[in-house]
Amino acid sequence: MNTLGHEKMPEVEVRHVHFEGDMMLIELSDERQLGLPFKKIKWLDWLAQATPEQRDKWAIEPYGYAIWWEELDDGIEVEHVLSLQPLPHKQESREAKPILATP
Repeated sequence: MNTLGHEKMPEVEVRHVHFEGDMMLIELSDERQLGLPFKKIKWLDWLAQATPEQRDKWAIEPYGYAIWWEELDDGIEVEHVLSLQPLPHKQESREAKPILATP
């Protein structure tokens, strides 16, 4: 997790955020655009429950490492959006299952 006092800053930064229907589109400094179906992602329930007006009141944290919604008192770090793992505090306890198994 990157914080302002952390020496290693992310190599990519959030540049812009906008919403199109049920998709949140995050534009990064390296020209990638990430689309998140925020109403289908469990750890984004707080964003799905927000009004469109509340969702539009985002701010980019210094150094572009995260997006923060002051009114909703929550946010998303780039590191977590780019990760294959759900946010640690939003994970459900579940048994690890192999993706591929041999008989």
